[in-house]
Amino acid sequence: MSKSMRWIALIAAIGLTIAAVYFWFMGGAEPFLAWAAESQRQVQNAMARGLRSLRAGEPGALMALLTLCFSYGFFHAAGPGHGKLVIGGYGLGKPVPMLRLAGLAITASLAQAATAVLLVAGGLSLFDWRREQLTSAAEDVLAPVSYGLIALVGLWLLLRGGRRLLRTWQAEPHGHHHDHDAPEDGGECATCGHRHGPTLEEAANMSSWRDAVAIVGAVAIRPCTGAVFLLLLTWRMGILWAGIAGAFAMGLGTALVTVVMAVAVVTLRKGTLAQMQGTGALRAAAALEIFAGTVVVVLASQIFMRAL
Repeated sequence: MSKSMRWIALIAAIGLTIAAVYFWFMGGAEPFLAWAAESQRQVQNAMARGLRSLRAGEPGALMALLTLCFSYGFFHAAGPGHGKLVIGGYGLGKPVPMLRLAGLAITASLAQAATAVLLVAGGLSLFDWRREQLTSAAEDVLAPVSYGLIALVGLWLLLRGGRRLLRTWQAEPHGHHHDHDAPEDGGECATCGHRHGPTLEEAANMSSWRDAVAIVGAVAIRPCTGAVFLLLLTWRMGILWAGIAGAFAMGLGTALVTVVMAVAVVTLRKGTLAQMQGTGALRAAAALEIFAGTVVVVLASQIFMRAL
């Protein structure tokens, strides 16, 4: 593939990402988001009826409630959300294997449900908080912290991509720029004996456990208000165990959407860089990382300011 075609592919990928950002975060999907919000309200009403049926001991009530909670999580995640933002930005900016990124998406969603359980259980048993105090803790304290952490993740991607791009330009005066293509596996080039990039195994290992902790923590620290409300209701009804199960069912519903996001961004990244080799591939990867970091920083900062 020629250099011009490579850059055309990169620009097309960035254009698609901008369109996705506009669609999900900047008002381009208002009719769809209105439908998702209305669906959430309908599911909430159905959950209230399901809780009454469960308390009355009706057969199949628990499974019906869990199905409704899963649906609520799906519709909730269909709108703008910090989980998709950080998973999408991380997957676009770094060479993360698809299964690993999907695993991070699922882990973050379930950890978010666990945060809701800990908040409600701790708030009610230790501090005797009411619904208003629990909601305030989730929305006024934990939400801004989450958005701030996500902005830091974006800044980290931005700075890391900038350093990588700078290194590729600095290498040229020292004779490390070549017009020939480096091996696809990242090994030594037969022409010059230099390595032009990491091996596939090294690329897969770039995402350390510290990355995973940062990603999961940034998402999980903000609990879903729907899960908080469900847990509060089940606590008062004496069936908190059902609320805990429902919160994790919501997490799985949310995870379904974020996993789709993970698959999309990994596919987009691989498709953009598939035919690129050598220095051009390194620069294109760095440019993607800079772009992804910038998007995450800008959007997370905007949400952070609105949450204050």
